[in-house]
Amino acid sequence: MIRRAMIMAAGLGTRMRPLTDDRPKPLITVGGKPLIDHALDRLVSAGVELAVVNLHYKAGMLRAHLDKRRDIEIRYSAEDDALLDTGGGVVKALPHFQNEPFFILNSDSIWVEGYSSALPTLARLWDESRMDALLLLAAMVSALGYEGWRGDFRLSSTGHVSRVSDRVVSPFAFPGVQLVHPRLFADPPAPAFSTNVMWNRAIAKERLFGARLDGVWLHVGSPEARDDAEAFLARLGRA
Repeated sequence: MIRRAMIMAAGLGTRMRPLTDDRPKPLITVGGKPLIDHALDRLVSAGVELAVVNLHYKAGMLRAHLDKRRDIEIRYSAEDDALLDTGGGVVKALPHFQNEPFFILNSDSIWVEGYSSALPTLARLWDESRMDALLLLAAMVSALGYEGWRGDFRLSSTGHVSRVSDRVVSPFAFPGVQLVHPRLFADPPAPAFSTNVMWNRAIAKERLFGARLDGVWLHVGSPEARDDAEAFLARLGRA
């Protein structure tokens, strides 16, 4: 079982303004609770015992909120001086994971489960001998609030993930959820860098894999998307 995780929560939330003028994006409420609590609740349900949260924008406010949780151990990785981007943020937090595989969730990752639960499914499919990362992939046809049309990745019949080439459309988007081994982040190119760099390396080695989300991804990337997510959850009786 996967016992550790990281939640990416250091971003400035510029696309969510004016909602983020007075609070960090992870504290924007959707369906009756802050975005980051959706992520933490998923982790707790999957048996995760430790979550590392990176902090930057309005860090004190986010830390004060998270300090109230008692159902999971939370540690902080502060990016006080400058944002380290997605890859650099993980590299700074790596000592917390003791060279064990761990989940990474964006703090605004919300989804409605189908018949199977996403995080336990990733844990069940994980094969450390073949994989450096296992990405959750959401069907764009059912995703709410996602504005892309080409998709993020292609998924082969063997589960391998590759990039979408020119003039090719993929049915899948990446909803900000993955299971990784720390070796994915070996030899970082700079203190601040995107995880895309490491994904590309893993693709070249045929060690980047994907699994389909059995459910509906709610992409909460703007105030309008947040309202749409609220309405969707209300129709399901979950708001």
